[in-house]
Amino acid sequence: MWPFSQPNWKSIAASKQQTRQELVDEALTTLATTSADSSTDQYTRASASEIVKNIESGQWTASDVMEAYIIRAGTVQRLHNPITEVLFSDALTRAKALDEEFQKSGTIVGPLHGVPISIKDQYDIEGHDSSIGFSAWCNSPKRSDAAVVEAVRRAGGIVICKTNVPQTMLNFECSNPVWGVTSNPWNDQYTCGGSSGGEGAMLAADASALGVGSDVGGSLRIPALYCGVYSLKPGAGRISRRGACSSNPGFDAIPVTPGPMGRTVADVKLLSRVLFNCTPANTYEGIAPVPFRVVQVPKKLKIGYYFEDKFVRTSPANRRAVQETVDALRLAGHELVEFDLPFGPRSIQIFVSLTSGDGYRTLRSPSGSDPIEKNLFLITLGPSLYSWVRTTAAWVVRNILGDRLFADTFARSKPSNVGEYWSYNAQKNQMIREFYEEVWDRYQFDAIIAPGMVAPALPHGGTTRLSPLANGTFFYNVVDSPVGIVPVTRVDPTKDALPSDWHATSNGIGSLILNDLVYGAPGVTGIYDVNKMKGLPVGVQVVGRHWEDERILEIMDIVDKVLPKRNFGPGSWSPPQTEK
Repeated sequence: MWPFSQPNWKSIAASKQQTRQELVDEALTTLATTSADSSTDQYTRASASEIVKNIESGQWTASDVMEAYIIRAGTVQRLHNPITEVLFSDALTRAKALDEEFQKSGTIVGPLHGVPISIKDQYDIEGHDSSIGFSAWCNSPKRSDAAVVEAVRRAGGIVICKTNVPQTMLNFECSNPVWGVTSNPWNDQYTCGGSSGGEGAMLAADASALGVGSDVGGSLRIPALYCGVYSLKPGAGRISRRGACSSNPGFDAIPVTPGPMGRTVADVKLLSRVLFNCTPANTYEGIAPVPFRVVQVPKKLKIGYYFEDKFVRTSPANRRAVQETVDALRLAGHELVEFDLPFGPRSIQIFVSLTSGDGYRTLRSPSGSDPIEKNLFLITLGPSLYSWVRTTAAWVVRNILGDRLFADTFARSKPSNVGEYWSYNAQKNQMIREFYEEVWDRYQFDAIIAPGMVAPALPHGGTTRLSPLANGTFFYNVVDSPVGIVPVTRVDPTKDALPSDWHATSNGIGSLILNDLVYGAPGVTGIYDVNKMKGLPVGVQVVGRHWEDERILEIMDIVDKVLPKRNFGPGSWSPPQTEK
């Protein structure tokens, strides 16, 4: 290598980013005669369901819709960087073909006819990379489509791009060495979440009408919470993972679940119907032969709720989101019962024990010469230490600093032998059984309303020290529950500031270290700043029993409708005036 040449990963990243920009510019130049005014806004302000309805009625064409979304996607890419692989030209060609077919037949090809859809980078699309931010996986186009892509296309959906993810996908800061950082459309100083972060940003800014992501620890839910959109994490075994690449193949202790993201509950339900129906019975994956089911829910629901998972204290903004949801449901005549979430911190300890079983060697192996993102620091710290150093550090945190929760969790982040790994799986199974006995069976809830996260979106770099904040979503991966996300409100400095007695009343609620990092302490500046966070979305999780995915979609719809009108959904985001 010559003295002044770039390292290989840098040249690969530069080449991929240049190609991406050229493809975006080429499409926008082609569409330059289409003015980005209110006439195109009518398409981006429409839900996926409305797009199909207007195309079927003959009022719109798939081509007009596609042009509007590509123009918007170009703007959003320049502002927030959510896109990896660009499929704009293919999308325009497919839209034209759908229009020609509709002119001849007068019939739409399927329930997603003409809908612009973005796809998380991990899903294979023929002719395009699935690099998930690893330079070693670039320039290796796939030979076939993933099952979810096949399903979307068969239903008439049009894929416009693939979207960005965090390095390794075991993090919720959407950043990697190949594609760079994706920011939150509501405030570019904050993360859009992850690992389906590019999807969250695209949908929030009306750059796609629907999206497909995946979830192993919150990856469908955190971006939806941070970006103010809707999503469903199905239970394991409902949607095919064929053609979904992974940096950790063979890890199934906590299954990855593909799932839909959208800007309305109706749209999430629409895509769920398509995805649940995409896998035939008796395939090698063992996907349950259960197509989408139409279900009825009681007119009066019994819903449980809680404010704390007892690992990190829930912020005033996130507590308010739960309370406003509870109040609206109660006003509508439903029964709401507050309960204590049992063994909340146990979920992150089991999650960490299982995911770090090989010291993250497999997870990190595709990185090669790529620099490791600083956002992975705390996640990967434990296994990188000598055993005696890790044990000593945990002892100091537990006995000197007085933080038993942090110490116990950190001590579990290490390579395991086979016997230990089996023990952790047994602990997971025991937790699932106890959760059903102590919550579902005891109370007979129809659903649970839970905080989405303990705080709104983190500033860029926040996951370097605060990755454990995902415990609130980890919990429902460990117990394998279907979970929907509904945006509820936005950070309001007049309502969400820390009360004067906050720190005095925090004793005994969660990790001392993590609480200080979030809310501040003498000599420590916390990340929870309601003035800087003003306007960021805050949502809730709507949780059900395993195999009750369709039931949760119905209850999400009820929750969404009982809440007062709020500024979420198609058309709620606008680009800066200088970008219009």
